[in-house]
Amino acid sequence: MAWHQISVITSEQIAPSVADFFSDLGAVSVTYMDAEDEPVYEPAIGETKIWTQTRVIALYELDADPAKIRSRSLKHFQQNCLKHWEFEIIEDQAWERAWMAHYHPMKFSGKLWVCPTGQEQREDNTVCLILDPGLAFGTGTHPTTALCLEWLASHNLQGKTVIDYGCGSGILAIAALLLGAKQAYAIDIDPQAITATENNAQKNNVKDKIICSLPDRFNTENVKADVVLANILAKPLIEMAGQIAGLLVSGGQLVLSGILAEQTDSVMGAYRSYLSFNKPEQKEDWVRLSGIHC
Repeated sequence: MAWHQISVITSEQIAPSVADFFSDLGAVSVTYMDAEDEPVYEPAIGETKIWTQTRVIALYELDADPAKIRSRSLKHFQQNCLKHWEFEIIEDQAWERAWMAHYHPMKFSGKLWVCPTGQEQREDNTVCLILDPGLAFGTGTHPTTALCLEWLASHNLQGKTVIDYGCGSGILAIAALLLGAKQAYAIDIDPQAITATENNAQKNNVKDKIICSLPDRFNTENVKADVVLANILAKPLIEMAGQIAGLLVSGGQLVLSGILAEQTDSVMGAYRSYLSFNKPEQKEDWVRLSGIHC
């Protein structure tokens, strides 16, 4: 099935009203996109961050009339509020897999391969993680995930218990198991992440060693880990510092990422009473922090 895609650039203040108007005219979906390459790093939980100049993009079924939609929109809003109209017919596809054309095997610390299904790499003295993230975050292509994978592949995990807090696709928990960990717990607020992690664990033959859970169903009193990884964002890392650090055994190792370079001091400050920190590691604009539980 094909769709009409209609988009227009408007201001931060007007964008929500334009989105609502498109929906009232029968749009099956409406999304926002940055119109001027303005970075938005970390919205608050539940917040939809809109850029100063925002492109509002709507999908309509093919029996819709783009010219009428534009005409009605210009009558409803001041004409100078809506600029750079674009119209396009979009062919349907498996959107959650379209990105995989750009996803290729990656090697971390000379020991760990992360590969899309069908592109497995087999080398002596390496392990291969086969990954299909579905709709969950985490392929190894983002600097934050890569930093955590490099840490895992360069440390001895034999027989250890690992917690992946904010597991996304399950990539870090599964990598830890393939690298020798005996047990992994994968925690995420998104049910799609739990599904993706379980599917990827099955694909890598480690499903019997991994327990997946939403945070409110995870018994933190009875589970302590040798290694805890939290690749989320600086704000929740700071807010949950005591909770995350409390998952470690004495002498356990904590790995934090999803942190922009300018946020490093704030995150370290939140954990300083719990950890003895190693030197931060940076990739592009992102930082990995690691340390040992005091």
